[in-house]
Amino acid sequence: MVTDKPASLDAMMTQDDLSPAQADATRWRYGFLVVVAGIVAILAAFGAAVFASAEFGVLFAGVAGVIGTIIGAYFGVQAGQSGKARVEAELARSQEMVVRLAAYVGTENAPRVIDEVLGRRRS
Repeated sequence: MVTDKPASLDAMMTQDDLSPAQADATRWRYGFLVVVAGIVAILAAFGAAVFASAEFGVLFAGVAGVIGTIIGAYFGVQAGQSGKARVEAELARSQEMVVRLAAYVGTENAPRVIDEVLGRRRS
């Protein structure tokens, strides 16, 4: 049985500098700023087009479609990234458990433990 952890194992177990919550908050903040900047640019172009022509209704329909698409894409991407972040956090926890268990079991007992847990390998 292995009782001493190698130094490389301690190095692998350190936390990242940026926590998942901080990364999520940063992604929301910068994504929101990009969406707002895009909407402002579209509204500025819409205002210029309305002053250049009298086609308010047609122009508004186009602007509403573009703004709706941008906002829908923003929230769709954020929801997808949020789910991805949760899965990656769970994967990291599982990976940490695997590394800890592998270090605990040791190389001499690993084949026996794998056979007991997963069953014998079929060739």
